[in-house]
Amino acid sequence: MISCSSLAISTLVLYIFSVKLSPKIRFTTWDDYAIMSMVESGLGISILPQLILKRIPYKIILKELDIPAYRNIAIALRNKKTASLAVKKFLDYLKYRY
Repeated sequence: MISCSSLAISTLVLYIFSVKLSPKIRFTTWDDYAIMSMVESGLGISILPQLILKRIPYKIILKELDIPAYRNIAIALRNKKTASLAVKKFLDYLKYRY
């Protein structure tokens, strides 16, 4: 989705180079809400994860990328047997959801 965190910036840069554009990047931030506010104010575009773009209060236009961009998110823990109940429930949810 077009709508810049570090991951989004690198994804955006790779995408832009793949379509042979030369961006003038002047602002970068980790804060997704600051990014959307900047986009809403007309300061440019961004690529953000689809999850953050659900139920947003900003008046921005969302568009799908021509070339889909994905990221992998992983979870690591020392021992599942000694994990907290919250962690175990979250892992169960991940199995259910994905």
